[in-house]
Amino acid sequence: MQGYRVRYTLATKLVNELVEAADEKQLNKTIARYGRVDLLCIDELGYMELDRRGAELLFQVLTEREEKNSVAIASNESFGGWTKTFTDPRLCAAIVDRLTFNGTIIETGTDSYRLATTRARTGQAAAS
Repeated sequence: MQGYRVRYTLATKLVNELVEAADEKQLNKTIARYGRVDLLCIDELGYMELDRRGAELLFQVLTEREEKNSVAIASNESFGGWTKTFTDPRLCAAIVDRLTFNGTIIETGTDSYRLATTRARTGQAAAS
């Protein structure tokens, strides 16, 4: 509404798109497209293990955006747990470094909004 270009994507969807773009020789174009938005929101990072190629491609996107445009990451996993997602420890450290440099980390807790909403709705239905 204020003229900012924002793109939201799931981490696995982004990685799959990058892999396909690399296979089709369109990687530079795809990375540039993700680099141009003012805010890139990546959801569900840390849920699925990424193979080395996918992790390296994601790293390229983050590097393209570094100190130019904002990135928001949503994850229920702490940085310490990201070694399960990014199996190469050096690559994992580099990604965390890119995301945390001049960044703000906001911890919202571990309570699931979806679970709380379902419980509230179920409780209301039982009380009726």
